[in-house]
Amino acid sequence: MTGSCTLITMPVRRDERGALAFVECGKQLPFEVRREFHLFDLRAGVARGGHAHKACHQFLVAMAGEFSVTTDDGSEVRSWTLSAPAHGLHVPPGHWVELIPQTEGAVLSVLASHGYDEADYLRSREAFIRHVHSS
Repeated sequence: MTGSCTLITMPVRRDERGALAFVECGKQLPFEVRREFHLFDLRAGVARGGHAHKACHQFLVAMAGEFSVTTDDGSEVRSWTLSAPAHGLHVPPGHWVELIPQTEGAVLSVLASHGYDEADYLRSREAFIRHVHSS
């Protein structure tokens, strides 16, 4: 496994026009970004995720609304709340992730270290447990 999940506070620049939050690869983000995707038109209380990655790092940012996120590395389960676009959760490979939007209209942006590759996904709990205990 490649580390623990970490909540990262992004630098924020504010002026009379509003605010700008940012992350940079090699500074706040411990991986190079290869893909961005976002979840939207979500219904409050309807779970997403429910999988882990073998190699892909992810950085989850609630762009609007609030999300409850549960991470599991095979030995420790942790709960997180994402509710501000200036904070993001780094999820290294080898963590099972489930997220639940807590508000209607919530939007989640995900920065990923890899392009989409179905072979990188662990979509069953049994395969995930086998993977983390064989690493």
